[in-house]
Amino acid sequence: MKLAFLFMLISLFTLKGCAKSEECMGEQKIIPCTRKYKPVCGCDEITYSNACVAESAGVLKWSDGACKD
Repeated sequence: MKLAFLFMLISLFTLKGCAKSEECMGEQKIIPCTRKYKPVCGCDEITYSNACVAESAGVLKWSDGACKD
């Protein structure tokens, strides 16, 4: 019984972590982007050269500026 409860608890945390990732990333898109450097920090903690590049990589949420190390 304790083992089943532990398994259920671990599964719950694993599924919750997966849901967070799905909200962050979507499908990659082929879209034309300029080379203008205006960095954004994606929800995946990767710095992209601009919002268009982040969007084409499938990032759904980002903030202005480079990611902090």
